[in-house]
Amino acid sequence: MSDPIELYYWPTPNGWKVTIALEEMGLPYNLNLINIGAGDQFAPHFLTIAPNNRMPAIIDPDGPDGKPVSIFESGAILQYLARKTGQFGGPTERDRIAVDQWLMWQMGGVGPMAGQAHHFLKYAPALEPPQDLPYAKDRYRNETARLYGVLDRQLAKNRFVAGDFYSIADMAIWPWACLWEGQEQTLEDKPHMKRWLDEVGAREAVQRGRAVAADQRQSVQADRKAQQVLFGKR
Repeated sequence: MSDPIELYYWPTPNGWKVTIALEEMGLPYNLNLINIGAGDQFAPHFLTIAPNNRMPAIIDPDGPDGKPVSIFESGAILQYLARKTGQFGGPTERDRIAVDQWLMWQMGGVGPMAGQAHHFLKYAPALEPPQDLPYAKDRYRNETARLYGVLDRQLAKNRFVAGDFYSIADMAIWPWACLWEGQEQTLEDKPHMKRWLDEVGAREAVQRGRAVAADQRQSVQADRKAQQVLFGKR
């Protein structure tokens, strides 16, 4: 058994990606909570690991050539863990290409667009002064809907996102897609996405990964200090 991976984490969709992967892959890890509402992500020690002041990040003491390696960006972490373990990256080169492209689709599309939908639909109207912006709400709600339409059509042809095998692409997309209600989306016209959400969500490792530090998850809609940390200028 290798030494535990040091995980720097807060219970958000991007954090869940990595806890789900670690649980699925059976890798031991130590949990280091980075309270993003309190500003832990700006601590000098954390910035040496994640210079973009975003979690999650990891330090693997058993990195390449047996030497420690630190990694930030959730997609890069998932790719690294898949290569390290030989799991969930795709069984063939064509499959790996499919996994990578859907992982990049999440990183460049679903994550940013659904994140902005959350912000303008839930958080911005609760700011002081309120920022209730109909154009922004419509823009990100509609783009998130478009992306979920892409996902539904892909899942009409495949059991999982990249094919008939479960992969890190599913682990990356599910944490954002499972929050569809808060993004003001509907599944009535997306039966394949609904089927996939239920199947992935029923996996024990997914449930364990999402449960990590769940008691720390909190709304910042009424927390003015956390709003300033998360949405203020830096």
